Amino acid sequence: MKGNPSTWLQRFVPEAPGTALDVACGCGRNLCWLAERGWRVTGVDRDTAATAPLRPIAEILDADIEAGPWPLAGREFDLVIVCNYLWRPLFDAIKSAVRPGGMLLWETFADGQQAIGRPSRPEFLLQRGELLRVCHDWRIVAYEDLLEPGREGVNPRFVQRVAAVRTA
Repeated sequence: MKGNPSTWLQRFVPEAPGTALDVACGCGRNLCWLAERGWRVTGVDRDTAATAPLRPIAEILDADIEAGPWPLAGREFDLVIVCNYLWRPLFDAIKSAVRPGGMLLWETFADGQQAIGRPSRPEFLLQRGELLRVCHDWRIVAYEDLLEPGREGVNPRFVQRVAAVRTA
């Protein structure tokens, strides 16, 4: 595992472990952190080299979720996390993976990032209030849209985050 888990995840993860899905999990920094806390985790990513070390601790699905079918149709999780990933055609599929009463934690780059670094293409940057619009029919627990200052090992970045509970 490379890197520390998301501070947004650490702040809002439900205390009682259950099932969790990490969308575009990469090398598993968030997935591993959840597994260490007793969560039954599933990760999906197309980078099989990055996910290979995660197989002993998680269910890993090798899938190109941008080019192929959503590999989790019909499955629901207590927690779905999306970190540093945006593919708008998957909004509905990702939301449907959260069971009623479950939580979605999403954080990724936002408009403004193009002025300070990568990613810079509009299709990879959330527009102002976009996550609020995506989750408009859910209970919003927390929301941020800000320029996050840099810290050791992390550059400043424009980021948008939502913690939302799917209503029954």
